[in-house]
Amino acid sequence: RPDGEVDARAHRPERSGRMSGRGAGPNAETAGRMVEEVLDRIASAGDRAACESAEELVRVLMEFYGAAFARAMDLLRHGPDRPAREAVAALLRDELVGGLLVLHGLHPEDVPARIAHALDALPQSVESSGFDPATGKLRLRLLGSGGCGCGDSREAVEQAARDTLAVSRAR
Repeated sequence: RPDGEVDARAHRPERSGRMSGRGAGPNAETAGRMVEEVLDRIASAGDRAACESAEELVRVLMEFYGAAFARAMDLLRHGPDRPAREAVAALLRDELVGGLLVLHGLHPEDVPARIAHALDALPQSVESSGFDPATGKLRLRLLGSGGCGCGDSREAVEQAARDTLAVSRAR
């Protein structure tokens, strides 16, 4: 993109947030039953490919969330006597756990703070020259030497910024 502009939006449509983690959502039994009912409705429509895709989607999501819970437990076990603030910081720094918190609107840091942390993790010095929450556009400025001065260096930095900002995307 021109002038180091990065699209910080998630590339997905907005969802209703029924099971967003805020408030009293369904318990595990109810959620499991709801998933089974949806899969049964898809299966009864007679579209085998859609049914298989839906079942695969459920498996992938279960693996994703299972990995996040396993990671959270592992991070918490590595310092069981540390203060809660440090434990929370470890969870927030973790790409998988932090990403899920962002996805569900539970991350305690605001978008500018998450962007600043993500930019600090880049291999080259980059600063934000503006973020538009309405469009999700983030303008970046490369600081210092960009390497050989060829286009590949800039493209590499832009790709690293996109990859690093994946956890910090605004909804």
